[in-house]
Amino acid sequence: MRKASLQRNTQETRIRMELDLDGSGQWDLKTGIPFFDHMLSHIIKQSGMDCRLDLDGDLGIDCHHSVEDTAIVMGQLIHQALGDKAGIERYGHSVLPMDETLTTVAIDLSGRFAFRYQGPDTIKEGKFGIYDAELSLEFLQKLAMNGRMNLHVIVHYGDNRHHIHESIFKALGRSFKMAFQKTGSAILSTKGLLE
Repeated sequence: MRKASLQRNTQETRIRMELDLDGSGQWDLKTGIPFFDHMLSHIIKQSGMDCRLDLDGDLGIDCHHSVEDTAIVMGQLIHQALGDKAGIERYGHSVLPMDETLTTVAIDLSGRFAFRYQGPDTIKEGKFGIYDAELSLEFLQKLAMNGRMNLHVIVHYGDNRHHIHESIFKALGRSFKMAFQKTGSAILSTKGLLE
């Protein structure tokens, strides 16, 4: 069973998360940040994994610590749940249209960290409720770092800021679904391991 759970407590956040990579796209998210819950639900629905998340963060300051620490925990749990990665597809990608926005996400569950974003700078501008828009890139970087993956995001074009963010999170979920698939028993690396 490709499941993992973790409780992480700091002076800034208290997080309890459970992941099941072979779920049915169900979520129970309690972050206190409505837009962040909305974005996370897209990853979960599109990937097919199940996620339960209870987060108590220092939202009186801002959302930064809560978003960053959620990414750290989610990345660690994905890496843990994948085990030795034998039989997984390893690579995943999605080209996703959302109204006037077109986004490509590609991942490699290689065991090595890399993150690149190319697209409109408007992704960093403004707020969605209490969520600072710049936190989406922070989340993606920390997720890739702690999940030990390559994550490349290209927003080819788009005007509506909500559509830009949502298209990225949906495409990431669909990329995970592809990369998580078990289609054999071999480790897809000439080195014989994916750390």
